[in-house]
Amino acid sequence: MSALLAPFRTTAAAPEDDSHWLVVSDLMATLMMIFLFLSVLYMAQVERTHLVETEVRTTAAESRQAIYRALDDEFRDDLPRWNAELVEATLTLRFREPDVLFDRSSSRIKPEFEAILRDFLPRYLAQLSAFEGVIREIRIEGHTSSEWSADTTPLQAYFLNMDLSQQRTQAVLKFAYGLEGLAGETWFRDRVAAVGLSSSRLVYDRDGHEDAEASRRVEFSVLTNFESKLLEPIRLKTTAGQAPETLKPQLASGQ
Repeated sequence: MSALLAPFRTTAAAPEDDSHWLVVSDLMATLMMIFLFLSVLYMAQVERTHLVETEVRTTAAESRQAIYRALDDEFRDDLPRWNAELVEATLTLRFREPDVLFDRSSSRIKPEFEAILRDFLPRYLAQLSAFEGVIREIRIEGHTSSEWSADTTPLQAYFLNMDLSQQRTQAVLKFAYGLEGLAGETWFRDRVAAVGLSSSRLVYDRDGHEDAEASRRVEFSVLTNFESKLLEPIRLKTTAGQAPETLKPQLASGQ
């Protein structure tokens, strides 16, 4: 009797095995679809991020070029007589005539430099005010040589020059606020920084030796908000009836 029922038991078990494998295959197919969907979503996000970063970089380059052109147009004829230069890469206007700027070891602005600043600063801020939305910082930098008195160590000379360079930039900033019209420029006050850098950025001659005279200088540099915009998270906005799209960071408002 058992021998007669054996074929029927085998036939009855087969549908259960097939059903088990069908469930497993459906589960694997579902997981594969989820994986593919997540992969596509990730790749789309990477592409959107790349597009936004590219746009921010392009806008930053255009804004920096516009600032440079404005400053160059304004001061091109003045730079030779001031013994100054405008560096496009860093948007730095550098005054490089130490005998005109300050007396040795002094933070008192010389009359010659006062005359230059009285002419330069109002025009400088007038040009930069058009780019208020893109400027993160206007930095006044004081630089010195590594020299001090013969009885000081290099480290002592560094800190003494640090104090001196900070006092000089503060003197320039105080002078700026004494000029008519500049004290009321609140956007300038919110962004300006007076920084003394001592001998940390020396200028060297072609032989690799310190150029003490060229190292003693005052610089005005413009820093844009490019880095902060690039680091902003990409947000999504949804318009009624449309799929979500990236919210583009605005590097320069009003442009």
